[in-house]
Amino acid sequence: MTRLVELEATGPRKLTPDDIDDAHGDVAVCQCGLSASFPFCDGSHRQTTAEDADTTYTYENGERRVVDCVQTSACTADATADDDSDSDR
Repeated sequence: MTRLVELEATGPRKLTPDDIDDAHGDVAVCQCGLSASFPFCDGSHRQTTAEDADTTYTYENGERRVVDCVQTSACTADATADDDSDSDR
């Protein structure tokens, strides 16, 4: 499974001792890209438990959507055509 994630940061976030959760004694860093508290985990990854390994997803307002094609400079017109076949996925 993959997820499309948009990030707006232009630099790193340095973690300090103040970032440690005193109740748990740890820092959880987001790896799913969905956290509203990014770079810290807020539990949003729980939405991803039913993702299929061969499918790309995007999440908007808590709603999961399947992405049919990610257009990059390497995509061709044929690869981005909107049709009913699964051959271009």
